[in-house]
Amino acid sequence: MIFGIYPGGALGDDQGRILTGRPDDPAAVREALDDLGVSLVRGYRAYTGGEREPSTPEHVEQYVRPGRRLDLVLQYQSPTGDVDGYAAWVREAVARHGRDVATLQITEEANVVGNPALDGNYPRVREAIVAGVLAAKDEARTRGLDLRVGFNTTVLFGPSASFVTELTALGGPEFTTALDYVGLDLFPDVFRPVPLDELAETVTGLLAYHREQILGAAGVGADVPIHITENGWPTGPDRTEEQQAQVLETVVTGVMNAAGRHNVGAYAHFSLRDADSGGDGLFHRFGLMDDRYAEKPAFRAYRALVAEHGS
Repeated sequence: MIFGIYPGGALGDDQGRILTGRPDDPAAVREALDDLGVSLVRGYRAYTGGEREPSTPEHVEQYVRPGRRLDLVLQYQSPTGDVDGYAAWVREAVARHGRDVATLQITEEANVVGNPALDGNYPRVREAIVAGVLAAKDEARTRGLDLRVGFNTTVLFGPSASFVTELTALGGPEFTTALDYVGLDLFPDVFRPVPLDELAETVTGLLAYHREQILGAAGVGADVPIHITENGWPTGPDRTEEQQAQVLETVVTGVMNAAGRHNVGAYAHFSLRDADSGGDGLFHRFGLMDDRYAEKPAFRAYRALVAEHGS
């Protein structure tokens, strides 16, 4: 398994608000990343069609070192539906950062609508995914870069279950051939309760469902790996730090149980530190550390899992 983590302090909630507390401390981040031993460091940049390009964490490339590369997300947030501009911006990003990038994710949770922090809120997002994947793959080949290109979704149920099928129908064989992975943001027991003794089986079942019912139905072959692009469990009122460590260990157990059968190749934890350890909302305390970089028990648990299962 390839393990990674998002190291920034900023975090978006389910209302589209960006939560922030103390500023990031790059020296503390580097020390924590070295201690964890992860291979990927996740960062987000957004195309808005204007001069403003929101990014978190700032200058994520500073955390690259031998054995650790970027898991870079290029978000599409053009209010005018500027797909051509986005594709050109993706090419520029590959040219600028490509040698530091291991995995390049085109858009973030584009199946989710109604949240301005996520890309499904913006017009022509499906076209942007297809154009972005093809542009990134072409630019990487032209430059001889070793990076993997994909996109991600949340778990797809109900009307949204057709999302990947719609993408492959739009992009055709050229699009499916260009995919190096498909990402899945997975947050069991965060928004809907799952008993701890059922959690590993739930994770394994969700991955089987995604592989067979979502990707298989869309014509995405079993040779294309699934990457867990975000997973975490927040501490806070009625959510203890000890429970967080137990949930992390149990979820990763479920992922490892599914890895061979369903080709799961990577896992990224969200996140390294709390957005605001003084906040009491659901989204403030997803970190393995508090916002002063003091370890929670889950930090040590993740370090042990990376050492045991990491490639």
